[in-house]
Amino acid sequence: MSDSIPNVLAERYATSPMRALWSPEGKVRLERDYWIAVLKGQRDLGIPVPDGVIEAYEKVKDQINVASIMERERITRHDVKARIEEFCDLAGHEHIHKGMTSRDLTENVEQLQVFRALLEVRRKTVAVLAGIARRAAETRDVPLTARTHNVAAQATTFGKRLAMFGEETLLAFGDLQNVIATYPARGLKGAVGTRLDQITLFNGDAKKASELESRILHHLGMPASFGAVGQVYPRSLDMQVVASLCQVASGPSSFARTLRLMAGHELASEGFAKGQVGSSAMPHKMNSRSCERVNGLHVILKGYLTMASGLAGDQWNEGDVSCSVVRRVMLPDAFLALDGLLETFLTILNQMEVFESVVEQELMRYLPFLLTTTVMMEAVKAGAGRETAHEVIKEHAVQVAKDMRTGKVRENDLLTRLVQDDRLTLTDADMQRLVDAGKNNTGDAPEQVDAFCARVDAIAKEFPEGAKYEPGVIL
Repeated sequence: MSDSIPNVLAERYATSPMRALWSPEGKVRLERDYWIAVLKGQRDLGIPVPDGVIEAYEKVKDQINVASIMERERITRHDVKARIEEFCDLAGHEHIHKGMTSRDLTENVEQLQVFRALLEVRRKTVAVLAGIARRAAETRDVPLTARTHNVAAQATTFGKRLAMFGEETLLAFGDLQNVIATYPARGLKGAVGTRLDQITLFNGDAKKASELESRILHHLGMPASFGAVGQVYPRSLDMQVVASLCQVASGPSSFARTLRLMAGHELASEGFAKGQVGSSAMPHKMNSRSCERVNGLHVILKGYLTMASGLAGDQWNEGDVSCSVVRRVMLPDAFLALDGLLETFLTILNQMEVFESVVEQELMRYLPFLLTTTVMMEAVKAGAGRETAHEVIKEHAVQVAKDMRTGKVRENDLLTRLVQDDRLTLTDADMQRLVDAGKNNTGDAPEQVDAFCARVDAIAKEFPEGAKYEPGVIL
């Protein structure tokens, strides 16, 4: 019987590409490629490497036995030493890791995982933006009761509501782009950041040691590197990365929460698949379980941001390993959580429904309340004092709300009551004109949707692979 405990984020929510980036086997493979790249660079810059050595390492680099490495670590009590011994025994040589400290390996390889994971996040964020824009355009002109403080406020459109959360995601995308464009690698700096061992290996030639690092940065494919780093790179960089992930998740999470509220009033649904069960006890239930998952994963992400912030500004001298256990959990799981969140949200965008007849019923129920500012301006134009008009409208609106809540009236008759109040001097014709215009008076909401979609379209053209991405089947 196995006593292994699965990583729920990896096995239940994340996709194969993201799991592959963070799997133990995937990390070992990246490390071995990195060691070989360093060895090749050393050879090319004059460090003697016997013929056939690099080929021997390349031949066995994919022979990864995590259990064997763990057995070695139980003896060495040092993870990097265990992986060095495993790789050297497989190749039959001892030429890797020359002039390197553990952090020359782990920092750069972990950063490579982070950088490639950021590229995967960008791909799916583009897909999310494209999905939001598509559904916003479809519902551009569907009138909707907008709410502030969760109370009916004015008319908007469903497309505008989507564009609102989409714009938050656009903001996050810009921040993500900046992180990717400026992300710096630690580089090959040695035990305390001085390159001493590499310089010694090159017989005091600091230029060759610097050239070796340049070659390694090219291998990593990152856009920048630290120039005066210690044994570890600043952990505030990890905080910046995880904060960026949280920001990417925020727009989708807010919309998911809003969709849950709408579903409770039967205005919209995240979709309900054939054979799906909402409740084991209540057969009629069609719960917003995918939206709830998005919100839950966002909470997990914010927990990892708290962990990342705990490491930022906590460095002792040139570095130590107190951050190691935190980062082993925080970095992979933050990406796995966001991957699952985006995959789920893309599914919601594809499957969600808007029930326009119910949306219209709600709008008509609240429309007289939504028109009160317009009614007040019409009353002022007809000769009423502004404060008098405000007081009259408030008096009737509060009473209508009470009457509707107690069942005294079934329909909102606020406008009729206002016509009958001589203090306002408004007619039935005036009110009917306001109602007719008010049903579709959503300001420039449709034009705002158009502007949002145009911005997303420009991004989709820049990243067509992301724009075309479709989510897989989620649990």
